[in-house]
Amino acid sequence: MDSATATLLISCRDRPGLVAKIANFIYANGGNIIHADQHTDFSKGLFLNRLEWQLEGFNLPREAIATAFNAIAKPLEAQWQLHFSDTVPKLAIWVTKQDHCLLDLLWRWQAKELKAEIPLIISNHDHLEAIAKQFNIDFYHLPITKENKLEQEAKQLELLHKYEINLVILAKYMQILSPNLVQEFPNIINIHHSFLPAFPGAKPYHRAHDRGVKIIGATAHYVTEDLDEGPIIQQQVVHVSHRDTVADFIRKGKDLERLVLAHAVRLHLQNRVLVYGNRTVVFS
Repeated sequence: MDSATATLLISCRDRPGLVAKIANFIYANGGNIIHADQHTDFSKGLFLNRLEWQLEGFNLPREAIATAFNAIAKPLEAQWQLHFSDTVPKLAIWVTKQDHCLLDLLWRWQAKELKAEIPLIISNHDHLEAIAKQFNIDFYHLPITKENKLEQEAKQLELLHKYEINLVILAKYMQILSPNLVQEFPNIINIHHSFLPAFPGAKPYHRAHDRGVKIIGATAHYVTEDLDEGPIIQQQVVHVSHRDTVADFIRKGKDLERLVLAHAVRLHLQNRVLVYGNRTVVFS
C-alpha cells in the first residue's frame, strides 16, 4: 500500500450505533476505509475500535482531522488516538549484556521490517557498544548503582528528549525502572523471559526448571510502575521436558524472546495495540 493512511484507535462506553457513527465520519468526508475492526468488552461495557483509511481523496486536510473528529468523540466521552502511516517514529533501545534481542531488532530494522528510526542505544554496561558502531547508532554507557540510579535516569530522560524518542524498547535491559522514569516517559516495551504472570522477576528459567514445567514462554508488555505487570502485547510458548537442563530452557527461551519482542514492536509501530486499564486489544 503506497498511499498514506490515517488510523483511529477509539475506546468508549458501549452503546448502539457506534460503528455507524464513527465510520460515517470517514465516509462523509470522502474517505476509503481499508481496515475496520472492533471489540466489545462486555464485562466492562467498553467498545474498542480501530479504523484505517486512505488519505488520498479524503476531504479534510490531516491537520483538521483531529478537531473534526473530536466533535464526534466528545459527546461519546471517548478516548482516542490519531496516527498517520507516513510518520516515522524514533526508537531507543536499552540493553545490558545480552545481545540476541538487540541484534534481532537491528537486523529487522536494517531489512526495513520495522518502519522507524533507531538513533540511540543506552546501556548500563559497555559490552554492546561495538554493535551500535556497526549499525552507526549513537551509544551511551550509563552505569547504574543504587547510589546513582536517579541521577543516571535523569540523564536517560535527557537523552530521550534530545533525540526526540517516541518509544523505548527494553531489549534485555536488566534494571528495574523507577516510578518517576515511567511517569515521565510511559511509552516503553519490555521483553520478559517468562509466560507472565508465571515467574515474574529474576531468573524465571531457573525457577521454571525447578518447578518442572512442561512449557516456557516469553512476554512482551508495556512497562508500568508495577514490575512485570504492565499490559501484555504478545506472548509465545515452547514445549520443554524433564530432559531439558536450565541451559536448554535459556536457549529455547532466547529464540522466543527475539520473536515475541519483534512482533510486539511491529504491532505497536503499526498502531494495532489499544491499551485499556491493564489490558490490551491487539487488532490483527
